Amino acid sequence: MKNETRGLRNCNPLNIRRNDTRWQGLRTVQSDPAFFQFETMAYGYRAAFRTLDTYRRKHGCVVLADYIARWAPPSENDTAAYLRTVCRRTGLSDVSTLDTRCEAQMCAVVSAMSYVENGAEADPEEVRQGWILFEKSLI
Repeated sequence: MKNETRGLRNCNPLNIRRNDTRWQGLRTVQSDPAFFQFETMAYGYRAAFRTLDTYRRKHGCVVLADYIARWAPPSENDTAAYLRTVCRRTGLSDVSTLDTRCEAQMCAVVSAMSYVENGAEADPEEVRQGWILFEKSLI
């Protein structure tokens, strides 16, 4: 599909930038110079859940606005518009406390973020499979 976004082509629906993280499920060949490429969407969603959980554990994010400001900083994004869209699509407010270990809440948030990143609805089953992979990594 020629209209498919970079995030969807890369199976990286939240467009996680390349760095030295050695994610599970990475494609053997990383041909995109800027963004990770995953074998499946589930692995891309797993990486998103892990990243947001790290924001809570290591960077002190508490409310939705904290997470979005860190994920989509104003230096690179229209952070306020990003946050408004996530709030509208999840029913949460900017000051809603996120529980990064709550499946229902986090699947809704990550699905909304994927929509902002790609302009297309996230496949709920792919998001759920990413959550299952994330949960397995907590054991």
